[in-house]
Amino acid sequence: MITMRNREDFDKYITETYGITAEYPWGEDPGHAVYRHTTNKKWFAVSMLVQKSKFGLADDCLVDVVNLKCDPLMIGSLHKEDGIFPAYHMNKNYWISVFLDGTVDDETIKWLVSISFMLTDKLVKKK
Repeated sequence: MITMRNREDFDKYITETYGITAEYPWGEDPGHAVYRHTTNKKWFAVSMLVQKSKFGLADDCLVDVVNLKCDPLMIGSLHKEDGIFPAYHMNKNYWISVFLDGTVDDETIKWLVSISFMLTDKLVKKK
């Protein structure tokens, strides 16, 4: 059973569950990884190392987080949960940031990943 206490655990889970490997589009910052669908190339997760203070916490320690797409109707209630915040550097109406430090239980993270995966798995329609 894979636990998700850091980005390495998260990466292993995504690879084993979805068969997708991380991409590092920002060569100057290899700590930020993107996970995208092989069919439409849309991102469904972005893992990174961020200061906790970026989430309004009185702490400058770094924490592993993952940004996941979410149903806008769920976002408000999810923000009430420990370790789930408005997305860092993403559209806060559609994305959330989730701490990968044990604050959020593994099953919740897996559930949120599956939602993000499904929401972004639409083929791009040509106009």
